Amino acid sequence: MIILGIILVVIGLVAKISILTTIGVILLIVGAVLTLLGAVGKPVGGRRSYY
Repeated sequence: MIILGIILVVIGLVAKISILTTIGVILLIVGAVLTLLGAVGKPVGGRRSYY
């Protein structure tokens, strides 16, 4: 999810499409939160890690 977010942010910035940049930033934030929750051992949705 984090990699997809980075790709969308880069494409959005290069192509100057703001909706792709916005969606990419949202995916980055959600991916980072899920990764942090998995790293501290708190299972989210029945899974300990998301990657």
